[in-house]
Amino acid sequence: MRRGARVLRLERETPPAWWPRFRGGPRDARTVVVLGRWLGAGMAVCLVTGLISHLLQTPPGWLAPQLPTRPVWGYRVSQGLHVATGLALVPVLLAKLWSVYPRLFAWPPVRSVRHGLARASVAVLVAAALLEVVLGAVNIVGWYPWPFSFRRVHWALAWVLAGALLVHLAVVAPVVVAHWRRARAGDAGDAGEFAGERRSLLRGVGAAAATVTAVTAGQTFPPLRDLTLLAPRHPDHGPQGLPVNRTAAQAGLSEAELSPSVWRLTVTGPRGFTVSLAELRAMPQHTARLPIACVEGWSADAEWTGVRLAELLRRAGAAEGSPVRVVSLQQRGSFGVTEMPGPYAWDPLTLLALRLNGEVLSLDHGFPARVIAPNRPGVCQTKWVGRLEPAGPAGGEADR
Repeated sequence: MRRGARVLRLERETPPAWWPRFRGGPRDARTVVVLGRWLGAGMAVCLVTGLISHLLQTPPGWLAPQLPTRPVWGYRVSQGLHVATGLALVPVLLAKLWSVYPRLFAWPPVRSVRHGLARASVAVLVAAALLEVVLGAVNIVGWYPWPFSFRRVHWALAWVLAGALLVHLAVVAPVVVAHWRRARAGDAGDAGEFAGERRSLLRGVGAAAATVTAVTAGQTFPPLRDLTLLAPRHPDHGPQGLPVNRTAAQAGLSEAELSPSVWRLTVTGPRGFTVSLAELRAMPQHTARLPIACVEGWSADAEWTGVRLAELLRRAGAAEGSPVRVVSLQQRGSFGVTEMPGPYAWDPLTLLALRLNGEVLSLDHGFPARVIAPNRPGVCQTKWVGRLEPAGPAGGEADR
């Protein structure tokens, strides 16, 4: 009876003739674990740098007063690393999926409840990873064919991906442990039949990842700028030597409504006031060399000249260190209103910039005035500023 049951079990585990079959090749456990190790390290970098970007863009109330403004290039490095790592992971992810593809056709498809849950977690992991890569790649070229918010979905998927990865690691932990370190000389894992194919595959994947990095990372890493063949933006190309993500026309603004004869800046507060562009230009001007770093991955240093934001806030009677709401005149698009935490608003390097690289701001770079602050995402460096609202009571009438 025991023998008959075993025969029946073996018959059930034998796939039908029409079921796909694969030769071993370099799709062994060692290859899968090595690729997974690379992929996991890259995903960890993307998760941490993505968390930094999210918190700098939309910090919770308890964190906002603690956000650092130094180093001034902090966001430039973290977001550049985020995008560069995400792009470098594309060939690694494809190779990983190729290496585990035959396991999709394991027979029987589900052996137990535990096995079924493991396969379900892999399905979620693969779907989330592919979506994250595709959405991120489309985002860096500034194309949004979907009706939902990229930032919210990308953020939510990151946590789905992290959770699915942890579940998957818990399931395959014994295999990962067995193949984590390079096998010793003579071990089957390194000297087996397909060791040469495995090494060739891993070298090819590593070369592909390095090539992708070399031809894209120059958009934020100056030594590689001459190699930016696949980067969607060159950091030196654009009006006044800087790229433009959103033009005035895309923001729904015309040259007429931004003309110096029409435009006015309003600063609210106990001694709120309104000033013209000519009056702003007559105030003490300060120059700071600061990078502008975009969430799409490009960044560049520039020389900005304008009025210190702190001086405008003091004139309006704002409480020292208070946060500020910056209101743009733009009619379309996100971040028309941004909340600037106190550390940024009162930093001496934070300017209401009127000039860029020695020239009057172009219309697409935020003329007549835009905000520039150290260590802040580019989407928060509000253009076409029309109103500054420091926290606290609005106070009396404008002094002009």
